[in-house]
Amino acid sequence: MKKFRYLKISRYKKLRYSTNNFKKNPYIVFLPGFMSDIEGKKPKSFLSFANKKKLGFLAIEYSGHGKSSGKFIKGNISLWTDDAKRLIKKVVKRNKFIIIGSSMGAWIALNQFRYFKKQIVGMLGIGSAPEFLDRLMWKKFPKKIKNEILKKGVVVINHGKDKKYQYPISYQLIEDGRKNNVFSKKILYKIQISMFHGQKDEVVPVLFSRKVLSIFKNAQKKLIIIKKGDHSLSNAKSLNMMRNELSAIVKNIS
Repeated sequence: MKKFRYLKISRYKKLRYSTNNFKKNPYIVFLPGFMSDIEGKKPKSFLSFANKKKLGFLAIEYSGHGKSSGKFIKGNISLWTDDAKRLIKKVVKRNKFIIIGSSMGAWIALNQFRYFKKQIVGMLGIGSAPEFLDRLMWKKFPKKIKNEILKKGVVVINHGKDKKYQYPISYQLIEDGRKNNVFSKKILYKIQISMFHGQKDEVVPVLFSRKVLSIFKNAQKKLIIIKKGDHSLSNAKSLNMMRNELSAIVKNIS
């Protein structure tokens, strides 16, 4: 089995993804965060889980992320949502799946409910950050930064504790984010939704995971706050808790 594969969309565009050889319901679909790739601990952990349970697996790298083609600053929520939709249709096909969204990936995951409806039988969020572009960035930027983005089109922002995260933020990205509001939506499916959030998340407040849960009116909902957990939640203890929760979701829908 090849570790990574590519979906060729056009002469100039290809998307990298990871999958396995099991074609069994339900698939596990992992959507990474902003500027993340599929070589980290979380996708590896979920692939291992899927292999152990003999379930299908898909991890997606959006345009401009990792080794997928495209420039990051040309991307936005609409484009990355479409990337995820294309790969899910290609790999998962008509099978049911549990969708996992890490940080921005939870926003992309919520957008997939537009297209796959009853195929999605569960969701797991990790430091979920829907609508972060406007709520956590633009609205909190000082006037000087806003003017710079409007003038130059893109500015590199240092974010998080000790400013350790560097993000190139373009105005088209902010504008597109506003077109992808999800907190005003309602999703009525009776599925299992579990949100993991670090108690010491320095990037996204736990309020965002609570707001995601409020979207689902008929779901079986759970919020799991990991003590001393950061935004990434990539340590062994956190990953083990997530795999246990996935096992419970799989068992519940089998």
